[in-house]
Amino acid sequence: MKKDELRYLQRLAEIYPTIGKASTEIINLQSILNLPKGTEHFMSDLHGEYQAFSHVLRNGSGAVRKKIDDVFGHTLSNNDKRSLATLIYYPKEKMDLVKDTEEDMENWYKITLYRLIEICKTTASKYTRSKVRKALPADYAYVIEELITEKAEVLDKEAYYDSIVNTIIEIGSAENFIIALAELIQRLVVDHLHILGDIYDRGPAPHFIMDRLMQYHSLDIQWGNHDVVWMGAAAGQKACIATVVRNSIRYGNLDILEDGYGINMLPLATFVMEAYKDDPCEIFAMKGASNYNVLEEELGKKMHKAIAVIQFKLEGKLVRRHKEFQMEDRALLHRINPEKGTITLPDGKEYPLRDNNFPTIDWKHPYELTAGEKEVMDKLSSAFRNCEKLQNHIRLLLDKGGLYTVYNGNLLFHGSIPLNEDGTFREVQIYGKSYKGKELYDVLETYVRRAFYSVGKEEQKKGRDIMWYIWAAPNSPLFGKSKMSTFERYFIEDPSTHEEKKNAYYRLWENEEVVDNMLREFGLDPEKGHIINGHVPVHQSEGESPVKCDGKVIVIDGGFSKPYQKVTGIAGYTLIYNSYGLNLTAHEPFTSKADAVARETDIVSNRVAVSYMSRRQLVGDTDTGHALKERIQELIQLLDAYRTGIIKVKEIRLKLFTSKFSFYIMGVLCDITVFTAIWQDKNCYSEGKRYETGYSNLFKWIIEEDYDKSCLKMMNKRRIR
Repeated sequence: MKKDELRYLQRLAEIYPTIGKASTEIINLQSILNLPKGTEHFMSDLHGEYQAFSHVLRNGSGAVRKKIDDVFGHTLSNNDKRSLATLIYYPKEKMDLVKDTEEDMENWYKITLYRLIEICKTTASKYTRSKVRKALPADYAYVIEELITEKAEVLDKEAYYDSIVNTIIEIGSAENFIIALAELIQRLVVDHLHILGDIYDRGPAPHFIMDRLMQYHSLDIQWGNHDVVWMGAAAGQKACIATVVRNSIRYGNLDILEDGYGINMLPLATFVMEAYKDDPCEIFAMKGASNYNVLEEELGKKMHKAIAVIQFKLEGKLVRRHKEFQMEDRALLHRINPEKGTITLPDGKEYPLRDNNFPTIDWKHPYELTAGEKEVMDKLSSAFRNCEKLQNHIRLLLDKGGLYTVYNGNLLFHGSIPLNEDGTFREVQIYGKSYKGKELYDVLETYVRRAFYSVGKEEQKKGRDIMWYIWAAPNSPLFGKSKMSTFERYFIEDPSTHEEKKNAYYRLWENEEVVDNMLREFGLDPEKGHIINGHVPVHQSEGESPVKCDGKVIVIDGGFSKPYQKVTGIAGYTLIYNSYGLNLTAHEPFTSKADAVARETDIVSNRVAVSYMSRRQLVGDTDTGHALKERIQELIQLLDAYRTGIIKVKEIRLKLFTSKFSFYIMGVLCDITVFTAIWQDKNCYSEGKRYETGYSNLFKWIIEEDYDKSCLKMMNKRRIR
């Protein structure tokens, strides 16, 4: 046996110090391998739409309703199934409505409890009892475990379960118990959640989405470019900060910054009241600003324009400093002719500007911030860097996220893999070195993490700047378009200047040879693997399909964001991967929680099978299963090492005593009267038959492994006497 192998087995022996413990773990792991694969839930491009996200999370993209169909089949009407599904999604709200119309609530509680218990049994059946136990709500864990576990020793099972349910109702705990069961079903229906990027921007409540994700039991996140720009802002990158603030103002979402994260916008507001007091800023009207009064709208326009100009200044300096980004064509302020009110773009064409009032630009030094702008950005930078809630949310993105994930044979990412027109991987310059394919993803993610964890100031700065690059660069895997035409959309009327040409990836994702090559690049089998990504909305209303390359590529950005729903025709795609295969779900627009509860509406409009497995997938077929098989082989080697004497079996009896008998000893020590009498008795050591030779020999019996019988016998005698 090699030295490294022996050292590893010795470390493993510290966890499994006996033959019995190692054998038990092998049996346990082997049994897990034969359970059905857990359900994976894929969601993308949430864009702050918390209400819709929350609803889809509750219904598991139709997984809850499917469980109801599996359990009750034709024994329940569609209306009863719909009502039961709504109760599982929103138990408290649904019960409040039921109490207004139901005459016999006790009977309703009883029927509902039995139905929920049956669904719980089915959803829990694919997990080990240990895993289910960890998912149980603490207050009702014991009772729920009794109800969902078959007890062969109980002869009259109906009477046994009836007594438990009747007691729950009699003591007034039915409603709390129903809520606990509903939340448990939601928890068990989905084993793992994948978020494929763009949690932030456009919608009103990304901070609520992040709060919910922080509590979720199992997830991973593939960063989107909108997420990365928020990460850059949290790290103090000022171009990212300006972008985040501008996006928030543009979509009428200042509440996210001020109320959600406590970031004070007063410095910007104070600045614009002086710097832009005579500027109407007409082209900078906010989207969705119906909740603002006239004065707030006017102030919003000025803030919008001011932060946009600051952003263009900061970006211009950034791309000029980092020539390796190859984005100098995005520095546009020096191309403006203020006398003529025109701009000459890099292609040499001249266009009139929709707004030619730039009170804060020094045309000799167009990218320099004024003193007032510097003060605003310094205060905003401090606010972003010191916002505890924002930093916690970004930590979640760092802990659970990355630029891509390979999970159970699927490649998950947000945007696109940079490709040349011939389908080969495009080489991209990052700080003086060329990278392509998987290597490009890896190096970009490394730099992002350095912004937060590196001790070197220069590496931190590179990491901060690379986050802006990932947000907006043509060669960024998360953006993947020829340019981000923000300036043109604001200032130039001609729509041809607004065009953002997509990466070759989007023109080649029907090419099987190219797709297979991408899968192999990330270590996946092209015959079994899939690419799952978001970022670009699927225009279902125009007949576009989210399934590409005969099912090898699946795009699940169907338009969660309300501004996109007019062009997509739906409110988003989600994907379910269970033990039977992959199912794509299209969703209708979500109206409100109140409407969903009152009308028992769901937003699952259509489910399409992307692929079915020839046999039901088990845990043994997953990444987790492969890891468990490796651990089993390692434990088998450990057993062999124990049995051949290479590694000594460790019997640590004092530890066994601590874990197994501490509660007995505590009981004796708490009995002060008996304790004192024993130690004061002069005959303690002479009358061995009466006191089993006293406490001093108790430890001797423990060391000699004769404690089970002797220790308990001694304690029982003392308590009796």
